[in-house]
Amino acid sequence: MEDDPLASEAGFAGLGLRDELLRSLTNLGYEEPTPIQREAIPPLVAGHDLVGQAATGTGKTAAFALPVLQRLTAGRADAGPAALVLVPTRELAEQVSQAVHRYGRELDVRVLPVYGGQPIGRQLQALRRGVDVVVGTPGRVLDHIERETLRLGDVRTVVLDEADEMLDMGFAEDIEAILAETPADRQTVLFSATMPPRIDSIARRHLRDPVRITMGRKAVAPDELPLVRQSAYMVARAHRTAALGRILDVEAPSAAIVFCRTREEVDQVTEALNGRGYRAEALHGGMSQDQRDRVMGRLRGGTTELLVATDVAARGLDVEQLTHVINFNVPAAPEAYVHRIGRVGRAGREGCAITLAEPREQRMLKAIERLTGQRITLEKLPTVTDLRARRLELTRAALQNSLETDDLERYRVVLDSLTGEFDAENVALAAIRLLHEAAGGDADEEEIPSPAAAPRERAPRPAGGGRDRPGVTRLFFNIGRRAGLRPQDLVGAIAGESGLSAREIGAIQITDRFALVEVPESAADMVIMAMRRSTIRGRRPTVRRERLVR
Repeated sequence: MEDDPLASEAGFAGLGLRDELLRSLTNLGYEEPTPIQREAIPPLVAGHDLVGQAATGTGKTAAFALPVLQRLTAGRADAGPAALVLVPTRELAEQVSQAVHRYGRELDVRVLPVYGGQPIGRQLQALRRGVDVVVGTPGRVLDHIERETLRLGDVRTVVLDEADEMLDMGFAEDIEAILAETPADRQTVLFSATMPPRIDSIARRHLRDPVRITMGRKAVAPDELPLVRQSAYMVARAHRTAALGRILDVEAPSAAIVFCRTREEVDQVTEALNGRGYRAEALHGGMSQDQRDRVMGRLRGGTTELLVATDVAARGLDVEQLTHVINFNVPAAPEAYVHRIGRVGRAGREGCAITLAEPREQRMLKAIERLTGQRITLEKLPTVTDLRARRLELTRAALQNSLETDDLERYRVVLDSLTGEFDAENVALAAIRLLHEAAGGDADEEEIPSPAAAPRERAPRPAGGGRDRPGVTRLFFNIGRRAGLRPQDLVGAIAGESGLSAREIGAIQITDRFALVEVPESAADMVIMAMRRSTIRGRRPTVRRERLVR
């Protein structure tokens, strides 16, 4: 988990925390507060509002969770929560909820995660019994408010965690509606990995003279810098899956995450990798929480070596065994790249970040380099000769390991019988060939053409004629303002069900009876199929390409 930073009782005692929290931290084996905890906890304990810019891995969950627990009244029996934490995903809701429970164990804190995809009956029972801290996604929290099963009149602290991600997912109006239900004199805490203007706008409207803190990744000494090798391969779109398999064969990662943009892409890549002999698992928003938990258990247990995931599904995940992060596409924003590669190279461990890109995306790679201050090396895609050499090296390594660790005596009878008839060297070569072929050997491979040599892809003709922009299609939804439809409803539904990122959704036009939404032409069919299984504002919409009357 992100927030198991080491911290000692002595280190935290200087931050003014109560004895029960200090004992919990000591029992958890923490030693020293991280920089963001050291700077954020004192002003939060004192009751100030706070805006913090912090990346994953800096310890920010403890930075706001400990002050929230500090401010709880002993023996509190109120049914309504004293603190509300809003997060973008169910994974993060569970992660933060577990952290608050661990830190507040000696306070008998009542913590409830609320999110979609979980039986609402269980949440209703817990809310009736009474809770101290609610950690939830905006949609489900607002749902409880509208049902009048969650009352926020006693809330003393509201935390907006991963605020930039919540806005990208279309939750801006939901957040505004939720904040309107909380007391005006509440303490408000906002954490975000990036600080675009709209985050500043929220801070100006809802926070009172906030303390501002900016933190990068966890600071380390120069000789302990994370060893993350960053590289990119230029590959035409049509050959991207084959290139991914080739790179994985050469890199041979112990455990890796492959990031894709959409659910459909996750499923396609997972199937292709399994067909190549890898143990790959998909992770995306179309899966139940139980399915996700099983996938993560297999990855951490070593029975799966590759996780293929969307950004939202992988948000907040920290897997210690990871050696590689691979971007199947160039991320839509440089900040997303930083979030992804932060999952490897922690605590001095070696790691590798690899990106597959098209020539037209080199400007985005340059933007990433400017943001990170680090160079992304352009590599040449491994050739068939490179791949065969790598496979021979793996065969040699397997043989060396067997010679050093295995009991080989029981095979001597086979060797003696063969060397009586054949030369010992030829016997050894035949055995090596069988081992090599059993491991995949020199399976037929075709050279992957360089992007310059690849045929130029023709831009698809937009559906509906000349009014559409090249590469963009308008989709028709038979639901509009009369049904209470808002732009964020469409963005949230499309991003949540299809896996398309909020940044890839274009202009939205809503009339009384219908709505038009721009999406990439390449994703139009996927969005249409995904929307047929979903509901918006309680209705299952009809979705199709816009038909224009000529």
